[in-house]
Amino acid sequence: MSKYQYQLTDLLRVMARLRDPETGCPWDVRQDFRSIVPSTLEECYELAQAIEHDDFPHVAEELGDVLFQVVFYAQLGRERELFSFESIVDTLVTKLVRRHPHVFADGDIEAVVVDRTAIEAVNETWEKIKQAERKAKSQPGVLADIPVALPALPRAQKLQKRAARVNFDWPDASAVLAKLEEEVAELRQAMACGDRSGIEDEMGDLLFSCVNLARHLKLDAEANLRQANSKFERRFRAVEARAGAAGQVLQQLSAEELDSLWEAVKAEEADGP
Repeated sequence: MSKYQYQLTDLLRVMARLRDPETGCPWDVRQDFRSIVPSTLEECYELAQAIEHDDFPHVAEELGDVLFQVVFYAQLGRERELFSFESIVDTLVTKLVRRHPHVFADGDIEAVVVDRTAIEAVNETWEKIKQAERKAKSQPGVLADIPVALPALPRAQKLQKRAARVNFDWPDASAVLAKLEEEVAELRQAMACGDRSGIEDEMGDLLFSCVNLARHLKLDAEANLRQANSKFERRFRAVEARAGAAGQVLQQLSAEELDSLWEAVKAEEADGP
């Protein structure tokens, strides 16, 4: 007997109750596929934040919130007779088994493949299977099925990664760094000319090259930027605290005074506890 009071079937029932036109929640009843997309994205980012902070009690909670989004979509699909939670699970398991022939012998969930497969071979097989799936969906292009709605940084990384599979790529990180420096020079030139359109274009190329460099360094550009955001936020709050402790107001400080506070915070972090 489970030590937990509720199970998955209870969650599905709660969702159905929330959507009941007569006795459900007025807010939940008004929602549709499009209206809950912002909530879905927000929950995924909150999950990522909890993971990045090793806040595992909240990881469990945020996973529940993400699961609720899946259940919500499933209920909407059931109501319109488009799909159900059961069909979502069936489609997922079918896809996972199909994409892991190195684990599930003959497509059987319990059948074990005796010989272990190297990760390089796994990646190659994975891409071949996905390419076959794209062709079956009439999406044969190399860049097909990369969602336009993805945040720009991870989408850039996916575009570059996919192109690299057909050898459309820089040879190494050094070559990308040289390209990055070239893009900086072109941006400087556009700025010197006051060409707004050119500045926007070159700024985009510069960002795209930064993502490319991160990929070649085997880093995740989105995760790197989130870390940089967190570091800036932490340091800026410390600057505010230092200024407040000295009876100072940030808006009244000179650029040199602000920079001095910033460098003091950085030095304090470098010294560590």
